[in-house]
Amino acid sequence: MAILGKSPSAGKVSKANGKVKKSKSKEYFDALVWAAVVAFIIKVFLFEAYRIPTGSMENTLLVGDFLLVTKFTYGATTPRNIPFTNIRIPYFRLPGFKDPKPGDIVVFDFPGEREEKESAEVLNYIKRCVALPGDSITVINKVLYRNGQVFPNPPHSKFIAPLQPVNIANPRIFPKGSGWNEDNYGPMRVPRTGDRILINAANIEAWKYFVLREGHKNISIGTDNGLYIDDRLINDGYYTVQRDYLFMMGDNRNNSLDSRFWGFMPMENVVGEAFMIYWSWDANISFLNFFDLVGSTRWSRIGTLIK
Repeated sequence: MAILGKSPSAGKVSKANGKVKKSKSKEYFDALVWAAVVAFIIKVFLFEAYRIPTGSMENTLLVGDFLLVTKFTYGATTPRNIPFTNIRIPYFRLPGFKDPKPGDIVVFDFPGEREEKESAEVLNYIKRCVALPGDSITVINKVLYRNGQVFPNPPHSKFIAPLQPVNIANPRIFPKGSGWNEDNYGPMRVPRTGDRILINAANIEAWKYFVLREGHKNISIGTDNGLYIDDRLINDGYYTVQRDYLFMMGDNRNNSLDSRFWGFMPMENVVGEAFMIYWSWDANISFLNFFDLVGSTRWSRIGTLIK
């Protein structure tokens, strides 16, 4: 058996082709490098694996489901942050095959809580797109309407809480001060590029962080009751929207922190489309009980296309 570094042929010239033969260790290293490069390209531009940690998409997706997400469907992007950190970096998007449409289950870069300019952490969320830029959304007694038409409940959606009456406000709901709750919401128009929103003293708290998320430094109402953005007076009081947005909701409608709570999702935050469940087991079982964990495998879910 040859010992690494001691092989008599290592570093010598082959008489057949005149090329230097690589040592086994160098061959293994090169193979690992190429495998890492291929894996990186697949992860960034083609597919990425995700695990479902919460029940917000039940029963379409279950805690313990492992799924593949296509990056190329909506257009893959270069990395959005330095790996293993929350440091965001500039990125660009490649052309995609389509745009998100109502009903798609989408993975996206979480834009932040209702009163955050940006999420403190780089987090990927998964929800169902229920409305596009320019659409109108309304929820009446748990029934979702898009542009005045009933938006059918997904086949495996569920409701786990009693109906919240229209006259009971949830203070966590977006926008702040709306007086709505998760079961009776809106009507709300999903902003698109070029929309104009009248902002005044009565609603500035509702729209403050929306404007800041679009890249502005500050927004205020002056002593003259005028609207100031980045310390510049907006003469007519209308803010012009600069990006397109989507409205996202979880299939587990009463156990999902979604656009009803934190607001609109910028189209540019789209990461990919959920494609297929490649593994599933009971995530409540510890790895210390490995055989029980393996025994909990949900074989019927493996290979299921996500709809």
